[in-house]
Amino acid sequence: MDSVPRLTSVLTLLLSGLWHVGFTATNYNCDDPLASLLSPMAFSSSSDLAGTHSPAQLNRRVGTGGWSPADSNAQQWLQMDLGNRVEITAVATQGRYGSSDWVTSYSLMFSDTGRNWKQYKQEDSIWTFAGNMNADSVMHHKLLHSVRARFIRFVPLEWNPSGKIGMRVEVYGCSYKSDVADFDGRSSLLYRFNQKLMSTLKDVISLKFKSMQGDGVLFHGEGQRGDHITLELQKGRLALHLNLDDSKPRLSSSPPSATLGSLLDDQHWHSVLIERVGKQVNFTVDKHTQHFRTKGEADALDIDYELSFGGIPVPGKPGTFLKKNFHGCIENLYYNGVNIIDLAKRRKHQIYTVGNVTFSCSEPQIVPITFVNSSSSYLLLPGTPQIDGLSVSFQFRTWNKDGLLLSTELSEGSGTLLLSLEGGTVRLVIQKMTERTAEILTGSSLNDGLWHSVSITARRDRITLTLDNDAASPAQDTTRVQIYSGNSYYFGGCPDNLTDSQCLNPIKAFQGCMRLIFIDNQSKDLISVQQGSLGNFSDLHIDLCSIKDRCLPNYCEHGGGCSQSWTSFSCNCSNTGYSGATCHNSLYEQSCEVYRHQGNTAGFFYIDSDGSGPLGPLQVYCNITEDKIWTSVQHNNTELTRVRGADPEKPYTMALDYGGSMEQLEAMIDGSEHCEQEVAYHCRRSRLLNTPDGTPFTWWIGRSNERHPYWGGAPPGVQQCECGLDESCLDIRHFCNCDADKDEWTNDTGFLSFKDHLPVTQIVITDTNRSNSEAAWRIGPLRCYGDRHFWNAVSFYTEASYLHFPTFHAEFSADISFFFKTTALSGVFLENLGIKDFIRLEISSPSEITFAIDVGNGPVELIVHSPSLLNDNQWHYVRAERNLKETSLQVDSLPRMTRETSEEGHFRLQLNSQLFVGGTSSRQKGFLGCIRSLHLNGQKLDLEERAKVTSGVRPGCPGHCSTYGSICHNGGKCVEKYSGYSCDCTNSPYEGPFCKKGSLQVRYQLSKEETHVFNMDAENFANRKLHHLKINREGRELTIQVDQHLRLSYNFSPEVEFRAIRSLTLGKVTEHLGLDSEVAKANIMGFVGCLSSVQYNQVAPLKAALRHATIAPVTVQGTLTESSCGSVVDADVNAVTTVDSSSDPFGKTDEREPLTNAVRSDSAVIGGVIAVVIFIIFSIIGIMTRFLYQHKQSHRTNQMKEKEYPENLDSSFRNDIDLQNTVSE
Repeated sequence: MDSVPRLTSVLTLLLSGLWHVGFTATNYNCDDPLASLLSPMAFSSSSDLAGTHSPAQLNRRVGTGGWSPADSNAQQWLQMDLGNRVEITAVATQGRYGSSDWVTSYSLMFSDTGRNWKQYKQEDSIWTFAGNMNADSVMHHKLLHSVRARFIRFVPLEWNPSGKIGMRVEVYGCSYKSDVADFDGRSSLLYRFNQKLMSTLKDVISLKFKSMQGDGVLFHGEGQRGDHITLELQKGRLALHLNLDDSKPRLSSSPPSATLGSLLDDQHWHSVLIERVGKQVNFTVDKHTQHFRTKGEADALDIDYELSFGGIPVPGKPGTFLKKNFHGCIENLYYNGVNIIDLAKRRKHQIYTVGNVTFSCSEPQIVPITFVNSSSSYLLLPGTPQIDGLSVSFQFRTWNKDGLLLSTELSEGSGTLLLSLEGGTVRLVIQKMTERTAEILTGSSLNDGLWHSVSITARRDRITLTLDNDAASPAQDTTRVQIYSGNSYYFGGCPDNLTDSQCLNPIKAFQGCMRLIFIDNQSKDLISVQQGSLGNFSDLHIDLCSIKDRCLPNYCEHGGGCSQSWTSFSCNCSNTGYSGATCHNSLYEQSCEVYRHQGNTAGFFYIDSDGSGPLGPLQVYCNITEDKIWTSVQHNNTELTRVRGADPEKPYTMALDYGGSMEQLEAMIDGSEHCEQEVAYHCRRSRLLNTPDGTPFTWWIGRSNERHPYWGGAPPGVQQCECGLDESCLDIRHFCNCDADKDEWTNDTGFLSFKDHLPVTQIVITDTNRSNSEAAWRIGPLRCYGDRHFWNAVSFYTEASYLHFPTFHAEFSADISFFFKTTALSGVFLENLGIKDFIRLEISSPSEITFAIDVGNGPVELIVHSPSLLNDNQWHYVRAERNLKETSLQVDSLPRMTRETSEEGHFRLQLNSQLFVGGTSSRQKGFLGCIRSLHLNGQKLDLEERAKVTSGVRPGCPGHCSTYGSICHNGGKCVEKYSGYSCDCTNSPYEGPFCKKGSLQVRYQLSKEETHVFNMDAENFANRKLHHLKINREGRELTIQVDQHLRLSYNFSPEVEFRAIRSLTLGKVTEHLGLDSEVAKANIMGFVGCLSSVQYNQVAPLKAALRHATIAPVTVQGTLTESSCGSVVDADVNAVTTVDSSSDPFGKTDEREPLTNAVRSDSAVIGGVIAVVIFIIFSIIGIMTRFLYQHKQSHRTNQMKEKEYPENLDSSFRNDIDLQNTVSE
């Protein structure tokens, strides 16, 4: 810590507008009339019907009674000089007195100097004001955002078609005071602290600036230990560097903490506000705010000696600066409540001035022009013909990759000069007749919206093209050709009536801005062009650059990349997980239930629980069975994990990572009917929860970062395990097995299922540090089933009924999706109203769905016509979307109806009424039928819950199978459920969620309590092909081969005892006594198919049944038919059972005969439905195997795999755990 005294500022975070007048949007009582006292000389116009300046104040009746131009067209304007910069809050208009001349709509422009005008915008669009309906009424408009300017210009857009343009106007506002400093690019102001070190926990810095330069430092401060704060312009954007961490690199090597704004070098005022509290920062430029947190541990910003404004002087080197200085004006500069410019103006000792800083804003008289139309805009300027050589230079900025910059016919027959932008590169061509005599290409990505300078010079048969004549400029390109200056220079495009030799434009016209045009070393006066005294033009805006950054803010959602042209923007949605014009639509479904409904089977999927909402997709495993659809999310530690050496002073903790954010997991859980996580605690002298009132030894952390001292199987708030609830613990004095503190291994295992606490994010263990004390834990994946929303449905049974929800807020993007079914002819699905805006979806006729929306530019209506009736009482899907690029409507799988959205005018959808579902606010045209799974911008509306308290609406809607019954294949039956449907595959030779899947199961039953089940379901075995099965056990090792491929290898526990079998059954089992319930279920109808080459050890029972049925210990029930198994045909025969006694050696196979032959003498066709091969056990411990075609397996049948444990677990520990994990079925 430095011994120098520290000045620690503890600042209250206040908006800078509370410290000074002028920074807030509007001062109180700022509504004084400003035009009424102006002299006639303060008014000017594009032209005047009277030939002189006509005063045009509101209610003026003398003279001409207001202003009318000489010609009524779109190039006219009326301007006022208000004398000084004032704050303008409102305007008012009338028509010209005693006439039929009035304006019905107009726009406004503002300027500080009478040059470089700025158009008034609302909602980021040029605003159109409603004008008058007659000559005398006053139309008053209060500005949504006040404007500070000296000059105001009224631009008529439309006027009375029976008259001419006519206006009387008034402007309302108040005086505006400010402190301004002008920096010339070589100067700065230094604010020096009273102490060596200024350490602040909070900072508020505010200012306004204007500049023509795209680069320059606005302010900078740093400490000797590495803290720094810098605000600088970089290519027309503001970059904020902020570092509170001493170890971080200096400014020169660190990227910005935040970057905001665009096109800030337009010589218009821009406001900046930086608010910092500790590491939290709000950075605002104009209307856009970025929030971020600084990295590192520190909360204080330590600045040594001084803050510099306008540049970064190099200590000890007067006039030298570390980076490029700011060149322009700064207004109302406040640092933590200190008015820096006011101190400088009063020459206070805290301020040291470097270079020349003045306190009025110098305004360069530069006139920009805008080429508006890509087909008809051009500017014609005269040259000096027949001069030997040529010199043309100008600056341009655009977003378009292509456009004509300049075309001129050269003198003396030296050809045509063509300068164009092609693919973002400047291309210069000299063309003579059909031959190209010279070509130069330079630059790249010049359509970046920045100003670029171009210079063409030709002297002594050498032509030179120079681009951006600064240090970063590419080397000059030169070529040798004799040319002479032309007579007419066409910038931006060509008039329609010219030949190619006069003006050549092989590509589209230029859209963008130009300024500083010089021809033959003479500056061209563009105001004279505007007044008609120089050159000619078409579709130009003169004296303003109306470039707009359509990617600020970025309306491409979910991280989509924005690119733009002059008139539109586009989004690159690659690698975002979203699609659509604005990357709004998720590529993934919202749940496993939806994937199942689409016919998918089990596998890994991405689900997007909030659809088009802010949450990204999450990878899950969808276990799609015929019973429940389980969604599983694995975490990073699913193995059984051993713990030793933990105590309350040094607890063991493990955090679980699920590969997604907590918000994603919460959304998945909240949208499910049931969720659970299995938790297992294996212990030896390691206590788990202690007593219900004692301090727990182990606990887990849930979603809200709260600790939970209850274990699987117990409800929240009860510090117990599952055995404590059913009174089955090892020690009845305790409520968990592990709390008995035994020397032998035991465990507490159960499911956590209180959704509000899931998922488990961390486990903490504190009792494994005693003698012989150890534990092992396992937390299973997060598993959920049931989609609470996909089948969430309601039935409307009166036309006057509806459900109401809060207002649908969707200013920029709106998507609505749902299913419906009805028998009605028409009805409104959904409606939400605003003052003028609205959104409505309805079935307008039995075969039409209509989507209507109005964002303030007039209603847009999309209609999808269906070739079949939509009121057929079947479920139909509707999805409507509106974004800044397009409006669309999709019905079922019909072609999507799309209409492009105009990128000009109003674009915010502003609604304020309640959202009506199934009806309208007028209670007319209500919907009769069912609506389900209603989503608005990814948000799921709980229709059923709202319907419970609404008359005329019932929760639920029956009849899913009428629409989705065809999803059940191969004779499967659709079973109606309250929430959806399921497929009953009992009478189908197939299984699975859609009766499409075949499988093979082998089952070993070693006792009534111990059964091992192995499934092989990677392919469909019911495919009329012969499959080869080999089950081999040597000692404890079991292998199963299918079609010569090893499908499973398993080691039985050493404790398992295998004994001889009593009998072998092929086909349907007739002795049901003691038959396993799962086998009994599969045994209902027996087996249809062909069995061949059946061999058990050295016994061939099928051959014995076919060849020696009368003398072999074989019993055949039903008809057994010999077959080659060449083709398996469907046969409606009775089930056949063959039982062979294992005590007789009859039927021993010829060991030389290969078992892999496809056609055998011991092949037979067995009739029925399900094939079963069973070895009935002789005693309690023995062998049981089952071979099925098309087994129906419930989701709780687990495929057992060989257990794997961490290498460091000793064998006794593994064996103890194995004994605890036996499965009973």
